[in-house]
Amino acid sequence: MVSGQQLTVATPPALARCIAATQAALAGPDLQQIAAALAALVRRDDWLPAAYARPHPAHYQQYLLYADPLGRFSIVSFVWGPAQQTPLHDHGVWGIVGLLRGAETSQAYTADGHAPPQPLGPPRLLQPGDIEAVGPGIGDIHRVANPLPDAVSVSIHIYGTDIGRHQRHVFPDAGGSKPFISGYANGPETPPFRA
Repeated sequence: MVSGQQLTVATPPALARCIAATQAALAGPDLQQIAAALAALVRRDDWLPAAYARPHPAHYQQYLLYADPLGRFSIVSFVWGPAQQTPLHDHGVWGIVGLLRGAETSQAYTADGHAPPQPLGPPRLLQPGDIEAVGPGIGDIHRVANPLPDAVSVSIHIYGTDIGRHQRHVFPDAGGSKPFISGYANGPETPPFRA
């Protein structure tokens, strides 16, 4: 590979079908159609290349799988090492989460950016094939964790923007909020796929 060039990786057919179905559902957007496309994608765990499911020993990883050229959506793999978790955070945009492998807990919260955040109901346990929606008006603030002490978990997310470039907020347990932009863990060996 010539220095400065990115490796080109063939788009897995299952991911290409999910991209096409999401593009077709964007007019509304029809979140049920997008959820159905993601459910079809995570129903089988034989399409994600290992490089996009590699954990980091200290924190979760977020790999960009696909970014719509018009900025309308992105598809991301989240990779969780054993017992890793996110800070409490929001999205500011719709999102659909599907669990590909392992397990994931999602605890919804209410937070106003001033008082300490408060949990809303019990945590939800996601198993492979399960789907969950997030976003303004449907539950936008949560903390996500891999509850497994000895295994990696991988979830696939579709967001209504390029989520790695989108400003969001974390909510410390003591109260308040801080803006952040997550970015991606992609390197030259893990370029985003093409439609």
